[in-house]
This record gives sequence, C-alpha cells and structure tokens, in this order.
Amino acid sequence: MLSGALRTILALHGRAPHPRLPRRLDELFGDLARTPPPRPANELEQLIWALWIGHEDRALAQRMLRATKLIGTRRADEAVALLDQMIAADPDWAEAWNKRATAHYLRGDDAAALADIERTLALEPRHFGAVCGFAQIALRRGQHAPALAAFETALGIDPHLDGVAQACAVLNKRLRGRLN
Repeated sequence: MLSGALRTILALHGRAPHPRLPRRLDELFGDLARTPPPRPANELEQLIWALWIGHEDRALAQRMLRATKLIGTRRADEAVALLDQMIAADPDWAEAWNKRATAHYLRGDDAAALADIERTLALEPRHFGAVCGFAQIALRRGQHAPALAAFETALGIDPHLDGVAQACAVLNKRLRGRLN
C-alpha cells in the first residue's frame, strides 16, 4: 500500500504543478529554496498555504474553512462528507484532496489517505504537507525507511521545516542503529 505512494513521492522532482495553480506559488517556492530566504520562511509557508487553501469560488472557499475546522475538532467523518462534495465540484483543487487525506488519516483509513495524497501530489508536486502526511502514515505503520525518504523529499521542497529536519535526524539514527 505504501509502495505506490512512495514511488510517487520519489518521482516528484521536476514535475510540473497543475496549470490552474496560482503562478505566485512559483515565486514563493523559489524564495523558500534560497538561503537565506528573502523573508522569514514561516511567512513564505503561510502564504503558500493561503494560496493552496484559497479558491476563486467563494462558496467553495467557505466550505474549505468549515472542513478545516471540522478536521481541527476531530470531526473527520463530517469533514470527509464535506470534502467529497468539494472534490466533486472541483476535482483539480489539490488542497481539497489533501484535506480529505488528513481526515481519512484521522479516521485511521490509511488506504484512502494514501490515495488522496497521491492525487494531491499529481496536482501539486510541491505539496510538502502531503509528503509529510505520507511520512506520518509510514511512521504509524512502523515503516521508518519510507518515512525518512518522504521527510527528506519534503525538506528538498522546503528546507526550513525544522520539525521535519529533527524527525530525519531521529530516523537516521534509528535506521543507522539497525544497519550496524
């Protein structure tokens, strides 16, 4: 189950995002890759998330806010139902797929979460949140090497994810201990 999503993650480099995504994302990801970035990395990340979450249809944008609140309060079943409607209305909205993956993860439905992560990454291959979501599923399943590969991929997209860098250090130490 993990292998298909892992192959997708390992093949992300150089893949083009969906043409409907805001072009401003290209600039923000370029800034994020610079050392040091021209403005604080967390500010760039917040702008990226805002563009991912946003939608030109006000009704869908409002539903996204509602779905995010449902996820935040662990009402995953309600969130999935709402996100199903949103994806039906706009199947090219990467963040709707990503949020539904999160809701599936909260429900313990890893297969559905992985399928939605793959769709998210097909639309937005720079989605470091989706890549980290895969890593969390791998960790939950005790699959440390795929989790490390995913976390390293996320750092390749956004080198300023401090918690991810720390997770990589822990996983590297754990895996090195198994190989020696």
